[in-house]
Amino acid sequence: MSVSRSLLCHMNILLEDGSTADSTKASGKPAKLNIGDETLSPAFEAQLVNLKEGDKHSFTLQAVDAFGESSPDAIHHMDRSKFPADMSLEAGVIVSFAGPGGSEIPGIVREVAGDSVTVDLNHPLAGRTVTFELEVVEVH
Repeated sequence: MSVSRSLLCHMNILLEDGSTADSTKASGKPAKLNIGDETLSPAFEAQLVNLKEGDKHSFTLQAVDAFGESSPDAIHHMDRSKFPADMSLEAGVIVSFAGPGGSEIPGIVREVAGDSVTVDLNHPLAGRTVTFELEVVEVH
């Protein structure tokens, strides 16, 4: 499917407790959201369809329609020897792995027990209900 239109938006992503998980305003770089290229869930796209430049829109999506559910298949138990010897490994540390085509896949260390390191490759917001606050900067 091809892109039918793109929105350049400033976006805040809020967690259920009202705290901000991410904000494009912090970086000053709005996000580009493409409608019709299947990168966004149908529920997310439905929220964007009628937006125009200057519009402000807030909506909440369940995990399945936002960043997906947390998958146990994306949690890996790895041997400590797979990491650089000087790397500090503790819960919460983000590590990067080589992905297909030279891409990087971030993972979060969940637990270190002896020589076993548990790494979670799920999106950090997987399994979470989130609220999006959008401010449309441009429509293409």
